[in-house]
Amino acid sequence: MSTTKTASYAIDFGTSNTVITRWNSATGQPETLSLPGLSLQLSQNPPLVPSLLYVEQASQGKVIVGQAVRDKGLDLTKNPRFFRSFKRGIGAEIQGFLPELDGKIISFEQVGQWFLTQIIEQLEPSPETVIESLILTVPVDSFEAYRHWLSGVCQALPVEQVRILDEPTAAALGYGVAEGDTLLVVDFGGGTLDLSLVQLNQEAQAGKKPLGFILKWGEKLLGESDRQKTRIARVLAKAGQNLGGSDIDNWLVDYFVETQGLTRSPLTTRLAERLKIQLSAKRSATEVYFNDETFESYELKLDQDGFEAILKEHQFFELLDDRMAQLLQQGRRSGIEVSDIDAVLLVGGTAQIPAVQNWVKQYFDASKIRSEKPFEAIAQGALQLSQGIEIQDFLYHSYGIRYWDRRNNCHNWHSIIKAGQAYPMSEPVELVLGASVDNQPSIELIVGELGAQTGATEVYFDGDRLITRQLGSGQTAVQPLNDRDGARNIAQLTPPGNPGRDRIKIQFSVDAQRSLRITVEDLLTNQTLLQNQIVAQLS
Repeated sequence: MSTTKTASYAIDFGTSNTVITRWNSATGQPETLSLPGLSLQLSQNPPLVPSLLYVEQASQGKVIVGQAVRDKGLDLTKNPRFFRSFKRGIGAEIQGFLPELDGKIISFEQVGQWFLTQIIEQLEPSPETVIESLILTVPVDSFEAYRHWLSGVCQALPVEQVRILDEPTAAALGYGVAEGDTLLVVDFGGGTLDLSLVQLNQEAQAGKKPLGFILKWGEKLLGESDRQKTRIARVLAKAGQNLGGSDIDNWLVDYFVETQGLTRSPLTTRLAERLKIQLSAKRSATEVYFNDETFESYELKLDQDGFEAILKEHQFFELLDDRMAQLLQQGRRSGIEVSDIDAVLLVGGTAQIPAVQNWVKQYFDASKIRSEKPFEAIAQGALQLSQGIEIQDFLYHSYGIRYWDRRNNCHNWHSIIKAGQAYPMSEPVELVLGASVDNQPSIELIVGELGAQTGATEVYFDGDRLITRQLGSGQTAVQPLNDRDGARNIAQLTPPGNPGRDRIKIQFSVDAQRSLRITVEDLLTNQTLLQNQIVAQLS
């Protein structure tokens, strides 16, 4: 008689690298997995899966992922079948050309789904092993569209329970710091900078389930041992920036194009990335390439002073200062000063750059800074969500409705739910609207997810490079949530409405699963037109 084994996994899907961990029930600790053919095993780092994908046959979904792409040299040519940094394009408004392969237009969402599916298919080592729980991590600044895409990918997986968790919160859990400490997590990877103030507490609360943001929840209940100790990770403040190691690679390539006349190509980008990695450990570095067939050769040299000068030229440290100021300001609203922060946890490959670590030391004493688990902390911390961790979180973005700004003769946005709102909301937000024209048959409402009012970024293409551009000060990045046919109309007015009086009352609320819900009441007829209707999933 065979016994089916169950296992819990966590995946930290990164722009440059992806880390997979599994809970080892024998040791009671997480372990980082090496997947044959997919993982790169470096002596100084844990096993990493390079976030690379090559499409062999699009119509059949036949792809090559991870280290196998590099082993076959598929990342060194300008081939539209090769994809890197594709995480940055998922859910974003991309300006640029998306290739048509084998009669199919390939989106970044499709590439990401292929990538994650290939990884998950390799997690089950035998038919007797079942993935019971899977936790995926997301950037703190991810819009609803990214989480919606991730939810769609997960619904098709043969996994009983799927949850997502903010990457900085997972990192705090992964470092295993003392309960009660107030932590600053600096998560700086290939595509994003995430700053998060997190506080860990311990509570004995019988009957509470570990929450997080649940995408799928099976029938299995927690055992009594899981219920007795619920650790709570409370997120106090967040700040994010669409900036990472991929941008730095592009800046280095630009530098060598200008100083040595190099040609921009996947090869020179790869050399620049390797040079950057070397400079995280050495004062100076050299990368040499020679093709014995074409006799093409490159020699790239740079020291840390030159590297830092390139970063300064691109206002790198000003961007970091802006995000740190935003985070510390949020912290002060919660009564947290800089001196109250017990530890600073550095996560991600970009956080290993000496210039970045020196920047952090301008704000915090070196004794508080920890950087020994830059790659594993997120995945290992996320895995603890299946071991009795409850997350108390708040909404990172503000949400508002669109209106016509007569003064500026353009559409603008009125905030209805502020960033920092805890959920589920105990009290709804009310809004009263009237008709704007005679005999108006219905009222439409466009709800949007409001990004930062300063320092927002735009993702776009420059040739074949996916890069970001800083929006000007005062501009607000907005992602409409229901601006489509059939979704904007929230109230049919019977009889038709006329200007001059209030006609409908709307109540907005957010439930425990981050669903934005509305209830609509007709003030003329006293009828409820919508009752607790879901409008969108919030992040």
